[in-house]
Formats: sequence, structure tokens, C-alpha cells
Amino acid sequence: MRSLGPILLSLRVAAVATAISLVLGLLLARLMTTRRLPCKFVLEGLILLPMVFPPTITGYLLLLLLGKRGPIGQLLGMMGTKIVFTWGAAVVASAVVSLPLMYQNCKAALLGVDGRLEDAARTLGLGERRIFRRITLPLALPGVLAGIALSFARAIGEFGATLMIAGNIPGRTQTLPLALYSAVEGGRAAEANLYLAVTTVLAFAVVAVVGLAESRSRPARRGGSVDTAASPRGRGGRR
Repeated sequence: MRSLGPILLSLRVAAVATAISLVLGLLLARLMTTRRLPCKFVLEGLILLPMVFPPTITGYLLLLLLGKRGPIGQLLGMMGTKIVFTWGAAVVASAVVSLPLMYQNCKAALLGVDGRLEDAARTLGLGERRIFRRITLPLALPGVLAGIALSFARAIGEFGATLMIAGNIPGRTQTLPLALYSAVEGGRAAEANLYLAVTTVLAFAVVAVVGLAESRSRPARRGGSVDTAASPRGRGGRR
């Protein structure tokens, strides 16, 4: 069934892009909340830039970097690899535009963890990695899950950047939004309605996941709320 191809491709692209943005977003959020970095606002601005740029501008910048004349594209060409106008390019575009959402949610989740719990773990001799894995991350998990859901939704709905760097090639790079656009442009109403229905179901699923994550985070915040002013060393002291 021809109409099934763009749906499966979009799910695969969104899943891979979300995994990439999760790793990068969590690492960057951890770095930005625990380290004093020079020109920190510049780095954060670069991370958030795809959120305020029009998607076509983001796609054009990626094309300049990854095209055959771009610095990364030339390096890949010397290695015999091409990414532009492949499904991998769609993954890159989706990961770039969804990274700001993942980063913002992970950062807010990490900042919401009570620093005194981490300090108590340090007094018991736990190292920073074990503290992050056993205390910080579990407490921040609802916010991270919300970031995963929102990033997945953004990746599923990506259009402009994907069109610029991956094209609209049926069977190769034609994702769900591109297929919907082509179906409407070609007057194929039944196909367009199918894509619309699938997108709507996915959107409701994302809303449900975000709502569930928020409902799980509220009891934890109420139960673990502390007077940070009384704490000898709050979260800000670790930056």
C-alpha cells in the first residue's frame, strides 16, 4: 500500500531523531546546569536557534553544511558517504529542529530536582555519575519524558527543513507531512484525509503522554518541596 510508506518512514525518522535529540539534549542540559562555562548564553543561543528560525532557513543552513560543497559534506564525500537527499538527511533535519524542545524540558527537569538530595548522596560517598544515574535522573524523569514526547511530535511534523535537505522523493525521503502536501496538491483527497487522521492520532497520543508526565511530576514536587532559601547550597551553586 503506497500510502503506508510515508507513515512508516516518518515513524522511523522521528524515532531515530528523538533518540539523537534525547542524548544531546540531556548531555547539554546537564552541562549547562552543572558547569560554569564562558559565553554560556552564546552556546545556549545556538542550541535554541532552530526554535526561532523558520524551518526553511534551518534547512538551508544544513544544506550549506552537509551539501557537497559544505565543510561536512566534503568530509563525508571523501569518505564515500552522501547524506543529502537521503532518509538520513530527514533524520538530521528532524533532530536539529526538535533538539531545542528536548533541551528546554531536560534543563527544567534537572533544575527542578532538590539539590539537597544530591548533597546528601555525596556525604554518603556516591560519585557524580552514580548520583546522576540513581537520584537526579529518576527524579527528573517526568520532565524528560515530556521532552521526548514533544520532540517526537516535532520530528513527526517537520516539513520545511526536511524538504530543503532531504527533498520530497516518494519511497525514499517523503515523510508524512510531505506526503500530505503532495496529496493535497495532486487532488487526492482520500489519501490526504488518511494522513490527516494518522497525524491527529499521533498528536493526541503525544498530548496524553505529556499530560501523564506532568501528573506524575506534581506529586513528586509536592512531596519533595523544600525551602531552597534555607539550603546552604542550592542548584545555582553547582553551575
